[in-house]
Amino acid sequence: MEQLTPQEEQLMLYVWQASKGFVKDFRQMYSGKKPPYTTVATIMKKLEAKGYVSAKLYGNTYEYRPKIRQNSYKRNFVSNIVSNYFQNSYKEMVTFFAQNEKVSVEDLEEILELIKK
Repeated sequence: MEQLTPQEEQLMLYVWQASKGFVKDFRQMYSGKKPPYTTVATIMKKLEAKGYVSAKLYGNTYEYRPKIRQNSYKRNFVSNIVSNYFQNSYKEMVTFFAQNEKVSVEDLEEILELIKK
């Protein structure tokens, strides 16, 4: 699975949220100043080339749908982070977040309960 740029990832989040749509639909999902239509269309073509979305032609426009599930992307993304930054150890990652007060004791207890199940 090829890594996404921040712009591609943002658009992919909209695709997953909507489950299908046209460039104009996804463009409307951006908050604040909307990127140009051509920019969104270009990013969408890159996502298609990377295998993240499929396109179906309707007249002179394409409808896009995700080809990869969001959970699959998350799993791959997190695995890469753990591998590249935490010596391939989820324990190291959790320890990092606990030491930097990003995970509360309650969160850790909840995680332990999930692991035990």
